[in-house]
Amino acid sequence: MDWAWGRLGGKDVIDAVAAAALALTVGYAIVDPPGPSSWWPLWSAWPVAAVVSLPVAVRRRWPRAVLALACAAGVLATVAGAVAAGMIWLSFVPTVLVLYLVATVVPAGWSVAGLAACASAAVAAVLVFYAQVFPGLPATGWKSELPPYWPVEIGVTCVLLTAGWLTGTLVRWKRDTTARLAEAAVADERRRIARELHDVIGHSMSLIAVKATVANHVADARPQEVRAALAVIEQTSRSTLAEIHRVLGLLRSDGDPREAHLPAPGMAGLPELAAGARSAGVEVDLTVREEVAPPPAVAVSVYRIVQQALTNVITHAGPTRCSVTVDVDGRVATIEVVDDGPRHGRPPRAGQGGPGGHGGPGGPGGPGGHGLIGMRERARMYGGTFSAETRSEGGFRVAARLPYDPNGTVT
Repeated sequence: MDWAWGRLGGKDVIDAVAAAALALTVGYAIVDPPGPSSWWPLWSAWPVAAVVSLPVAVRRRWPRAVLALACAAGVLATVAGAVAAGMIWLSFVPTVLVLYLVATVVPAGWSVAGLAACASAAVAAVLVFYAQVFPGLPATGWKSELPPYWPVEIGVTCVLLTAGWLTGTLVRWKRDTTARLAEAAVADERRRIARELHDVIGHSMSLIAVKATVANHVADARPQEVRAALAVIEQTSRSTLAEIHRVLGLLRSDGDPREAHLPAPGMAGLPELAAGARSAGVEVDLTVREEVAPPPAVAVSVYRIVQQALTNVITHAGPTRCSVTVDVDGRVATIEVVDDGPRHGRPPRAGQGGPGGHGGPGGPGGPGGHGLIGMRERARMYGGTFSAETRSEGGFRVAARLPYDPNGTVT
């Protein structure tokens, strides 16, 4: 039974059942109409009802063609006098169901044209029926509960067609909106993961590059310092691999809470960041004032902003002196990273801009970099502010302010 259901398609079976139910309803209305009976033979009611309702059973295969077929069947049955006087609108219910489907799968412009064409054809058919067919029908011997009246027939038919089109259009709009939201969510997730990888790899590779350069220059004269540099490189590489494993685990898990992940970085990791920068030759003065522990999402953003700012200092200004201040008061997280710029008048490295070495076109502050862009995006997530500027006395200053509710949402 499941095999047959899958082969036929569940929706196709539902459409077939709906078409059969409509055929019975239309046929019964023709056999026992509220007004004068059709001049057609009594047995013809069932073939007519089947022809009028058949398009519903195949509407998913060729929606546009089936819409024309359903409307044409209703119009021909009406003009030929094979329908029930007083219940002509029932012959256009199959057209309504097909129009609903068309509105869900085709552009709005095409479905509007389909609605206009079907409504116009139905109105014309009803007017022809009451002008030419109805006067020749035999009069009933009793008063009808629903007397034939062409304005009512036209009104009900047009209302049903409009309702079917409007419902289908709303369904299509909801599907399109859901799809756009899903695409936006995927794009946001990609940007978030790219930002995470950029922060992790950028910081670690900058530190590794600095230590490798030091080791290469003192390899012969100071082997002990080489071993110390290699130890820093080893530790940094291990922590970087762990971080990359955590980020990539988000992709593999697909949001499955049963997947185990390494803990996300947070406020507790700031001293380790400072220690890593010190090992690369930057004198870091770290000050953390934390009245209340921030939500995890805020803590990650604080960590990443400090990490990227120190990466810029190591890459573009070190060795130098740098102060890092983080203040969390339960409502706002404030970050400030200030460096003194390259020592002894050392010129900026390739790609650096101003005295602090952070704002050139090739550096992280320029059009080709992503460091400052990533920090600015993290601040914007919380409706906060971000600034990065060269200091008049030399060096560079990065500041960010992240307002948040205690539950981690934007204030």
